[in-house]
Amino acid sequence: IDPLAAMIAHQGPVCVPVIVGNGQPLKFREWSPGCRMEMGAFGAEIPAEGAWIEPEVLIVPLVGFDVRGYRLGYGGGFYDRTLQGLRAKRPTRAVGFAFAAQELPQVPIDEFDQRLDVMVTDTGVREF
Repeated sequence: IDPLAAMIAHQGPVCVPVIVGNGQPLKFREWSPGCRMEMGAFGAEIPAEGAWIEPEVLIVPLVGFDVRGYRLGYGGGFYDRTLQGLRAKRPTRAVGFAFAAQELPQVPIDEFDQRLDVMVTDTGVREF
C-alpha cells in the first residue's frame, strides 16, 4: 500500500500545532470541523479548547528540501525540536508538501535537524 495513502486513510483525531514559546517544542490540540478557534502565536488560529494530542504523523512546513529528505524550514526550529521529542518516544512520521522546483542541491543541516519520511510534490511521492 502507498505510504501516503495509508496516512491519509488514518481514522484517528486531527490536531493543530500550538506554539507554546520560543525554543520550545510544539504542542498539538485536537481540531474538528466547527470547533471554536482563537488567535494563537504568529497569527495562526488554534482551537480554543480540546484535548492535547501527541501525533504520530506531522505535516511539516518547508521552504525547500533535498534528496536526503532534509528540509529548509522557516528558522524557528519548532518542528525539528518537536520531531526529536516525539521520535524519542515512538515512531513519528514527518511529511512535507512542496513543488518539485523547491528541491535544492543540499540543505545545510546540523545535529538538531530531523529528516522527513515522505515528500509529496507535483511530480510524485518520495520516501526517505
